[in-house]
Amino acid sequence: MKKLIIYTILIPALILTTACDDEYLERLPLDSPSSETYFANETELEMAVTGVYNRLWYFPAGIAWFLSFDFASDDGWDRNGSTLQALGRGEQNADNGFTNGFWSHFYRGINRVNYITSKSIELRQKMDPDDYDRLVGEARFLRAFFYSYLAELYGDVPLITSTLTLEDSQTPRASKEAVIDFVLSELDEVKNYLPMNASDKGRVTKGVVLALISRVALWNERWEVSASAAKELIDSGAYQIDPDYQGMFTFAGDNSPEVIMRIQYLRGVATHNMPRNFWSRMALGHSNKKPPQDMVDTYHCIDGLPIDESPLYKPNSPFENRDPRLGHTLVLPGSRLVNWIYETHRDSTMTWEFRGDEMIRVPNIEAQHAYASFTGYLYRKHVDVANYPTDVGSSDQNLTIFRLGEVLLNYVEAKVELNQLDESVYEAINAIRSRESVQMPLLEAGKTQGELRNIVRKERRHELGMEGFRYFDIRRWRIAEDVIPGPVRGRVNRYGEGGWLNSAPMIDEMGTPSYDNISNASEMVVVETRAFNPERDYLWPIPRIELETNTALTQNPGY
Repeated sequence: MKKLIIYTILIPALILTTACDDEYLERLPLDSPSSETYFANETELEMAVTGVYNRLWYFPAGIAWFLSFDFASDDGWDRNGSTLQALGRGEQNADNGFTNGFWSHFYRGINRVNYITSKSIELRQKMDPDDYDRLVGEARFLRAFFYSYLAELYGDVPLITSTLTLEDSQTPRASKEAVIDFVLSELDEVKNYLPMNASDKGRVTKGVVLALISRVALWNERWEVSASAAKELIDSGAYQIDPDYQGMFTFAGDNSPEVIMRIQYLRGVATHNMPRNFWSRMALGHSNKKPPQDMVDTYHCIDGLPIDESPLYKPNSPFENRDPRLGHTLVLPGSRLVNWIYETHRDSTMTWEFRGDEMIRVPNIEAQHAYASFTGYLYRKHVDVANYPTDVGSSDQNLTIFRLGEVLLNYVEAKVELNQLDESVYEAINAIRSRESVQMPLLEAGKTQGELRNIVRKERRHELGMEGFRYFDIRRWRIAEDVIPGPVRGRVNRYGEGGWLNSAPMIDEMGTPSYDNISNASEMVVVETRAFNPERDYLWPIPRIELETNTALTQNPGY
């Protein structure tokens, strides 16, 4: 019946239309922008570029997109039974919703930029050309940003840089090398159109561009390019190490001297549910995104030694004398989360609640709730308690996506791979370690290339934990096949046991723990068993729907 009504309306309209003259047929739409007049002015260009920024608001599996990858790494686990969890288990296929979503989401963003670059050229003559170059430069940056992730995830992908006609829609995959060449070339050009800093928070700046160049070049073993871009940003003096490590991932991060770019949120426009995902049941969260025991045990003691070598490590008090970044990144048993002491052992049926200046004993939901204590740990990063409890499901805290700490580590790794082990390498890594809220021992000169390679790889895990880098690091280092397969573990959680391992696990040279030497390792919670096929899983599958609609595409091996 609905179709009939539509047809009844349309047929007279078509008759009337055909009876009119050609001039009427050529009239432009009155209720939406027309390709004939768009872009008419700077305001329309600004709106279009803002629309591209909005592609950064993406929440696959209920989590901010750039953080979501780590839940398929050895630093995270998603208990939702989602397609992200399937990726972590190595069970993804061409119909996986998580992996497919990135393809369509990023290409929609790329298409928006292609429209801007194709349709706005004449506008440069009608407005301040510097403003035009800046706005279009921001859009081109975002296109390069999207392509950098597509290339890392899928390998060879279609490289589309202009609007396509229907005849051009059958587009084959370009080599990953060609895509990265395009990305770096674009970034190298647009950096000259942008200021090093911007008064408008969240906008792309030259600093952001240099940070991305250092990242993309590092991921693709273009060491000289990575080191050069990182050094240019470091030497600019525009950013400094923030003494407050944890603050960079709260509302305070908006004014951090270290933060280069944050994704912007605003209540009523766009929010996120990081607190809901990360917080405990007692704190009104779902705690469905979890750190495993493996991540906890990789952090060193405050003497700079791994826990299996340090005399400061205490099996019955495993969080004492540890790298402060462990507690800044994770909510550990016995630490405070909002108004409660977080405890997850099954025997801890009561816990402490803070009520003003008082502490009272209350029943502890976390100890026995079926969905509360899978691994025994939570993430603290990216969640601010300032607006608790109103922001549990709709936080407008901005999320840090580029910061100086990463750039310094990019620089160190690139220099190490070039075997240029000069003083600047030690200065960069020690700037991170000597942060006031961290104060880990300084690295002494005289290390070999191999020693420094392992040091910087561990430092990346400690400094950049739960910032979306671990997934890419283990893939580009080709160690995913070593660190992913096997059980995803939580803490010892047996009734009548203390909840701790009897001794420290063995930590290898890159910081990965092994529990083969521990007598009560069998009492650790196992939340999942994972697999990784090195012949297939270093690349994601091309979505089946894309193969069916674009027959010029080919599938990645093994799918």
